[in-house]
Amino acid sequence: MIKDIWLNLPVKDVNRSREFFTKLGFSFDVKYGNTKISAGMVVGEKKSIVMLFEESVFKTFAHHNIVNTKEATEVLISVELSSPEEVDQMAKKVPDAGGRVFTKPGGSQGWLYGFAFADPDGHHWNMLYMDMAKMPK
Repeated sequence: MIKDIWLNLPVKDVNRSREFFTKLGFSFDVKYGNTKISAGMVVGEKKSIVMLFEESVFKTFAHHNIVNTKEATEVLISVELSSPEEVDQMAKKVPDAGGRVFTKPGGSQGWLYGFAFADPDGHHWNMLYMDMAKMPK
């Protein structure tokens, strides 16, 4: 039986990443590690985990090269927010925390509202509000 899912991301500096995501409102669960080489970031009401691993540690179990995030996107991680206003507030926090917004907040498909950003390591994130009442049937 499948119990849960978590993502593993390589980062250059776990402490810098922890500080960045804390400024955005994320929390960390020490049961998944809280060291200079790894940290377990809690995401959402379901408390999914994004593990941040120092790159040299990540390489020991990934068995592949780490993507150069300046040249390619390995994944787009989407996080649901509660309202368009929350999306706008988060978009303002990202640059102040050290990230880069590359798609400004706006609507899409008549039911989505969001923006996209790169964290300090260049991983791409999408923060969005979904108005399910307007979702096409």
